[in-house]
Amino acid sequence: EVQLVESGGGLVQTGESLTLSCTVSGFTFDEYAIAWFRQAPGKEREGISCLSSTDGSTYYADSVKGRFTISVDNVKNSNTVYLQMNSLKPEDTAVYYCGLDRLGGWSGTYFCETGILDVWGQGTPVTVSS
Repeated sequence: EVQLVESGGGLVQTGESLTLSCTVSGFTFDEYAIAWFRQAPGKEREGISCLSSTDGSTYYADSVKGRFTISVDNVKNSNTVYLQMNSLKPEDTAVYYCGLDRLGGWSGTYFCETGILDVWGQGTPVTVSS
């Protein structure tokens, strides 16, 4: 069974940094797409960063471009997806979710725009105080 577990969320102040981790078990990284989405209270879920192995493309939403970085560490026994978040703002406050598509086949933009991924984590909350 494929499972995703996010960690690293918490309370930070404006301008600080935070790194979210998503540990992936039960899956070997070959063809895939990974994604970070977020949902703030009262708002729709937003795809903020997606990476596809199919074409090596990475998508960032305009709201996080230049501040957030997605990466994958798929060394054996350490399949982890990261989201490095710098210069955090109060509007970054949300629950952050990690997603995985086990087939890939499309660009990072496709996955972030459609949200069509087949495995999701439970989410980790991030609060940025002003």
